Amino acid sequence: MSGSESIARIGDPDDPRIVEFRNIRERDLTGRDNRFIAEGTVVLRMLAAAHARGGTFAAEKILLLENRVAGLAEELAGFPADVPVYVASAAVLDAVAGFHLHRGVLALGHRLRRQSASELLARLPERSLVVAACGIANHDNIGSIFRNAAAFGADAVLLDETCCDPLYRKALRVSVGAVLTVPYARGGTIESNLRDLAETGHDVWALSPSGSTEIRSIPPAARMALVTGTEGTGLPEEVLRRFRTARVAQAPGLDSLNAATATGIALYEMATAQGRL
Repeated sequence: MSGSESIARIGDPDDPRIVEFRNIRERDLTGRDNRFIAEGTVVLRMLAAAHARGGTFAAEKILLLENRVAGLAEELAGFPADVPVYVASAAVLDAVAGFHLHRGVLALGHRLRRQSASELLARLPERSLVVAACGIANHDNIGSIFRNAAAFGADAVLLDETCCDPLYRKALRVSVGAVLTVPYARGGTIESNLRDLAETGHDVWALSPSGSTEIRSIPPAARMALVTGTEGTGLPEEVLRRFRTARVAQAPGLDSLNAATATGIALYEMATAQGRL
């Protein structure tokens, strides 16, 4: 178990070695020197895999509930020996986190590099499927969109500057670590991101409850992009005017689906059309 070679016990919640884990509910590390908190067994495993791949994400340290160590032998073995592992009692761990941490699994990760939308698109294969998001500020929705993207084989996610950071602890947890596996870029306007998609040969489809084409009827193409907007206001009118629009058919009575749910359904149909599934 590589990581266990550097296991150390923490008896004081104020121990400076684990200061990054203090009060994580109130002060998430996203945006602070590109560091973030990974929570839970599955996300820990995904962080180990991302660290092993190198280039984008790395693990810096791990903090565990003392009775979780033995059961995490396989996950810890995925980290090199120089990644320190700290263990603590439930009382100490809760005092560190600032709430009851029933999962008992935390890790500090570091995003090593960022890339722009144009850089990301330049690396896509000739046959590609991309999700472009606009104004998604809900961390659950961001996490679910990444989980859907991973499930249906999307090659990338483009987030405009008004979307929340997917490395926020809750978004990363909801994505079950998919944020660490699906290539993404965050920044720019939705208009500039869609322009980049169109210029790289993607058929762009804007998802809207009033879309002109039912999602099952869109024609397949080698390069496809699905655009999703925030709940309530949806996508900007300029986007809906400029690009073809698609809708997910539903029974009458509600005006729209949850953003992540609609994105998942539409991605499934597009991935099927491309022969990915």
